[in-house]
Amino acid sequence: MRPRIAWVVALFASALAAEDFVVFRAPGNTPREQLIRYLNSIGAKQLDERSREVARIQTREDAERRKKVIREKLLRLIGGLPEVRPPLNVKQYGTLERGAYRIEKIVYESLPGFYVTANVYVPTGGERPFPAVLMPVGHGADGKAGSQRVAVGLARKGFIALAYDPIGQGERLQYYDPDLMASKVGESTTEHSHANGHTILIGDNVARYRIWDGIRGIDYLVSRADVDPARIGCTGCSGGGTLTTYISALDYRVKVAAPSCYITSWEQLLVKLGPQDAEQSFPNFLSEGLNFADYVELFAPKPWLIVSTIDDYFPLEGARQTYEEVRRWYRLYGAQDKIDWHVGPGGHGTPQPSREAIYGWFIKWLKNGEGDPREEAAKLDPVANLLCTPTGQVADSLGGETVFSLNKRRAADLIAPKRAPDTAQLAADIRELTGASAPPGSAPPLTVHRNMVQDGYSIEVVSYESEKGIEIPGLILVPDSTGPRPAVLVVDSRPKQMAAGPGGDWEDLVKSGRLVFAIQPRGASETASLPRSPLLGESSLAMRAAVVGRTLVGMRADDIIRAMDYLASRADVDRGNIAAFGQGASGVPLLHAALLDARIRRLLLQETLTSYRTAVDRPIHRNLYEVAVPGLLRRYDLDWILAALNRPVTLINPVDALGKPVRPAELHKLLGTASDHIRLEFRGTRDSLSQVLGPLE
Repeated sequence: MRPRIAWVVALFASALAAEDFVVFRAPGNTPREQLIRYLNSIGAKQLDERSREVARIQTREDAERRKKVIREKLLRLIGGLPEVRPPLNVKQYGTLERGAYRIEKIVYESLPGFYVTANVYVPTGGERPFPAVLMPVGHGADGKAGSQRVAVGLARKGFIALAYDPIGQGERLQYYDPDLMASKVGESTTEHSHANGHTILIGDNVARYRIWDGIRGIDYLVSRADVDPARIGCTGCSGGGTLTTYISALDYRVKVAAPSCYITSWEQLLVKLGPQDAEQSFPNFLSEGLNFADYVELFAPKPWLIVSTIDDYFPLEGARQTYEEVRRWYRLYGAQDKIDWHVGPGGHGTPQPSREAIYGWFIKWLKNGEGDPREEAAKLDPVANLLCTPTGQVADSLGGETVFSLNKRRAADLIAPKRAPDTAQLAADIRELTGASAPPGSAPPLTVHRNMVQDGYSIEVVSYESEKGIEIPGLILVPDSTGPRPAVLVVDSRPKQMAAGPGGDWEDLVKSGRLVFAIQPRGASETASLPRSPLLGESSLAMRAAVVGRTLVGMRADDIIRAMDYLASRADVDRGNIAAFGQGASGVPLLHAALLDARIRRLLLQETLTSYRTAVDRPIHRNLYEVAVPGLLRRYDLDWILAALNRPVTLINPVDALGKPVRPAELHKLLGTASDHIRLEFRGTRDSLSQVLGPLE
């Protein structure tokens, strides 16, 4: 058969097979949608409990006690803030004279060698010292230049405004490639979430660095002789609204806050938009009993203006819910006039009516109401004029630190030192950190959707209930032979037709005399994978799980243990001879499950991560969120599990956090004595899984 004809025939056969293998086809009931509903239901219960707790706050004393608890929780969830404030080492990079105001171009160090590029808008007239406003900016390639219109408006009204570049934006790309003159990983939101991949493994959140940049910006402002340190405000839109919310809640020096197009409620966010960037989605946020309103309540009774737009994608109803709750809170302090909500026209952004509401709020509370909030027409500078560094990028002008390098240094002090395998302690750590909770038990309910007879074996298309609301699709391939036979549990998130068709891995296994139970862990697509970031992978689903205190690794480990329950219940399975095979990212929850379930007598992992440490030691990672467990490296790493298993393990083409092959010498160094029961295989295209497993015993 000619190559092109063979390709067409194979494609046609694959299309037929794909349709036959799909269980959940109905819109709204795909595995991903099931998991989202399941996680949302957990979040809803957590939010209901929080609402009941907040309703019990009836006095100012109650409120003050809760504020202390909330502050401690927020700081813990981000990994805390640096304890030492080193010199800012401010450097001047020029001044632009613009009549009623001037723009000073500066760079300060929020941490040693961690450079922050900023523009300071200073009134050229008026009475000194001036009130000042810190301006974190929203997500956008231009960074600080994106908030220029508001900064100019504030300067003309007698405020000093400090607009600075967040990491991953403007002049502060964290993964800058000088040849491309662009980020290696993508736009600003991807830069933020990619950097968070390093931090999450040691129990931090990238927000700690973004918040600290702003706090050090306030340090700079109050160091100026022309700034009144008792009159500091904070405002920003979108991602800048996020940082305004965080910084204002955590830095006592902020006296007035006005975040724009960020405040909503998690009740609305979960069902209408879902978690956003990594710095906006703290693991355990909802399970710790928190919501948007807690930031505002922590700020009370100081003046706070919630700024929304009528058509923003951050749900407007959520902003109303938060406003109603915090208004009651402010009444406890007799400060009803210090909380307000402005809704501007249009979509996501800060239109002129919203800008004027912000000016008016700062004039009212920082200038005794003396000033006109109306905005004058202004000519804005092009982005190039506002650059501080000679090249327009810190990376090749100043060098210095990145979140990756800072986290790597911090990780050296936080990562747990390697110790002798302790299976019981490791199992306890796994259950606590991943949330895996299913003990080996009785067989789960199983539904057979269709049967297909093949040459020498049969295929059952099935699903089983892992827990209420979660149905796991799978295939059972049964050889025609009789009597108890060895079994293989296959865990693979790839579409089933990739390995179940004629000549595929699973057919090879069943024809070798093994019963095969192939499952796709919860949330995995049964057909083609959904489009997603080539580096971040399943970050959205992972963050949705994280905020309610769950992990994909833990939930999928539970799915695997429930699948083992089913296999162990079959009379035609030799329960003492069950192997498990994991492909790619699915191998990580399988490895965790194997430590929790001794019925898995042999383990094979193909193209699976062997150490989370590689995501801390190297700047680029791929698809890390699908297997990330917050704070895991403070307790253990994957090689610890491998060492503790003390059962036959075969690593087939193991990979690092970028998905690149791990060299044998590197792997043996990592595993040490654990390599005595671990076999390393480099599987070629002609090798089959049955050959790797060996002949039946």
